[in-house]
Amino acid sequence: MTQQKTMSGTAWAQLILLALIWGGSFPSVRVALDEIGPFTAVMHRCLWAMVVLWAVVLVTGKPVPRGAKIWGYFLIMGLLNNALAFSFLAWGQLHIESGLTAIFNSFTAVFGVVVAAIAFADEKLTAPKAIGVACGVLGVATAMGLETLTQIDLRSLAQLSVLGATLCYALAGSFGRAKLSHLPPITASAGMLTASTLIMIPVAILTEGVPSLDLLPRTWFAISYYSLVATGIAYLLYYSILSKAGSGNLMLVTLLLVPVAILLGHVYLDEVLLTRHLAGFGIIALGLVILDGRLLRALRRPKGRAQ
Repeated sequence: MTQQKTMSGTAWAQLILLALIWGGSFPSVRVALDEIGPFTAVMHRCLWAMVVLWAVVLVTGKPVPRGAKIWGYFLIMGLLNNALAFSFLAWGQLHIESGLTAIFNSFTAVFGVVVAAIAFADEKLTAPKAIGVACGVLGVATAMGLETLTQIDLRSLAQLSVLGATLCYALAGSFGRAKLSHLPPITASAGMLTASTLIMIPVAILTEGVPSLDLLPRTWFAISYYSLVATGIAYLLYYSILSKAGSGNLMLVTLLLVPVAILLGHVYLDEVLLTRHLAGFGIIALGLVILDGRLLRALRRPKGRAQ
């Protein structure tokens, strides 16, 4: 793992804000699913976030990518990181709690380490990383429960669907590093969301019909939140933190958002998670701490050495 950057007060404030924003995305998606289908929900998420990011690109004067090859890369990124991942998450939330979805979502970093180890020579799976990955897998198995392994029903399929989303995120992360790292992050994200919007519009229409604009106010509020705030604006905040604190520190957001999602799901959706769900999250969190590496380095540091 690359060397950690120092977390400034500003970076910590932005990280906590991003966790609050992303933590709220899970219950807001669940609210929207009461009136619209999962593919329509994803279409809205990609479409309105795309508008936000292209507005930023134009205002800041960043160049618009041209060429079939780069837009082909955007298509692959949009399929993995948005169209498939968001769809897996949304369908999963039809059958499991939003807080549990957030717990499984934290497995993204674990999959990311494994995929990067396969894809890149400088991301080898060291012994500490292997232990972190093992903890993550054990945590997921604990949260899912033995019945998921012995019977197939909508709930178990929904949990697997959410895990499928985390694999898509991990694949997209490595693909983006390989093919899009030369582009400004905001431009790459805008292109990716454009491609995913073009994918999701026909998918939503063919599977769920022409989207209706006659929706309840609470549905429009939910759509506005998870598309404009939790996707469009969150991307801007994400890259701001990335530049200040680095990817290792940014991984902490996957832990911080989980309590937010659980609390909001309990208060607004009357969701109650089982003890095994929380225990599973604790084990996943331990795995992410090990993957992060700072705790191990602190324990190895000789006593009396300057901090």
